[in-house]
Amino acid sequence: SSTSMMASSSLYSMVDFKLFYSIDRKLYTLLVMNLWRDPRESMQILALWLWLERMGYGSVVRKVLSLPKILIKDLADEMIICLSCITNDHFACENSDIPLLKSLMEKEISLKYFHNNRVGATIGVTRIINEVCIRACHDIMQLAIERITEQDLLDTKKIIISSRTQPKLDEIEFQDHAILPCTQEINGVHPQDRTVFISFSKGYPVHEWEMREFLASYFGDYIESVYMQNVGLHKQASFARIVFHSAKLVQKILGGMDKEKFTINGKHVWARIFVPKPAKTSLPSLSLVPDNFMPL
Repeated sequence: SSTSMMASSSLYSMVDFKLFYSIDRKLYTLLVMNLWRDPRESMQILALWLWLERMGYGSVVRKVLSLPKILIKDLADEMIICLSCITNDHFACENSDIPLLKSLMEKEISLKYFHNNRVGATIGVTRIINEVCIRACHDIMQLAIERITEQDLLDTKKIIISSRTQPKLDEIEFQDHAILPCTQEINGVHPQDRTVFISFSKGYPVHEWEMREFLASYFGDYIESVYMQNVGLHKQASFARIVFHSAKLVQKILGGMDKEKFTINGKHVWARIFVPKPAKTSLPSLSLVPDNFMPL
């Protein structure tokens, strides 16, 4: 029938469409499946790269794919800054830079370029998302969203199981700067001396798997355990503690400093040396805030 012929024609045209944009699908897959980046944000990043190609910056997608995964991750973080320059009328990126993107482009490019062309960029990126990215990558996006949902459900189940099987750990495990429940020493080094305290920006939640993926990609898979702040469903943890197998790795991560800032999937986190909370005494405490509490 004519209806089945039209359906068949539509199916083949979609296959051809995805085949034509296969390299873009490959890059999008890398962003959301390998680097665990946000699917919707990654689609905006891909559209911005495609917009740059239309503006005369040659083979942007191919150049990005030629980079190591770690650099692609950092480059994607730079693109988030570029997107912020497009979406804000006020230029507030004086203290930011995009060195990776500059090194990748043959023509001169800057954050000021994105800001000055924000109207055309907004129209162009929106059009590319609707006409290209959604059509070419909607199946990959769906898989990524489903995987994130499954991961969130697993994290929720872990919290529920933990609260049922270890009710006495609630106060110890999730009290800010409390003594760690793990007491096993490795090579004579106590867990407290192998621990980094991580704090997150309000409104930018970071999942446990994101931290593990980030740290493993830069420093290797040397995490012994992760203790996220215990919060209710649909609420954001504001801190976590990570115990590593080696105290030397803690110094490597912090670069010899007391505090270090990282960007995980476009979200800022602060890592600092873990300072255990002093043991309680019979004297009442007058302070409700830990001595070394640092607001974000």
